[in-house]
Amino acid sequence: MEQRPPIYINRLDAERLQRLIDSATDKELAVAELLEEELARGNVLDPELIPDNVVSMNSQIRFTDLARGRQMIRTLVYPHSVDSVEDAISVMAPIGAGLIGLKVGDVINWPLPNSTTTQLRVDAILWQPEREKQFHR
Repeated sequence: MEQRPPIYINRLDAERLQRLIDSATDKELAVAELLEEELARGNVLDPELIPDNVVSMNSQIRFTDLARGRQMIRTLVYPHSVDSVEDAISVMAPIGAGLIGLKVGDVINWPLPNSTTTQLRVDAILWQPEREKQFHR
């Protein structure tokens, strides 16, 4: 597998994500395993040290699915928040898991459930909790 860009993860997000991974259902298992790989290779930082150009949980981001030539704006959320956030994408969705920890400009090749891959590029972070000093969100 080709090398993925380095990622940075808020320590509180990492703890919450590990709990999600540990309680994943059979349906979520493939994404949970990918997410766990990302956590293992990620640089885990205290919330106050997260750079403002990094995708963290609850960040609203503009990204492009380069494989489909489609740009989207989504807020990366925990599964329980999907219904309450208008433009939500769950971190337990295949594409959501691929975005966590990336910096603006990063491109990642990411596996999808149908045995294909997509290529995702982070174009902008429109809102990030850490940038707004919301360190425990």
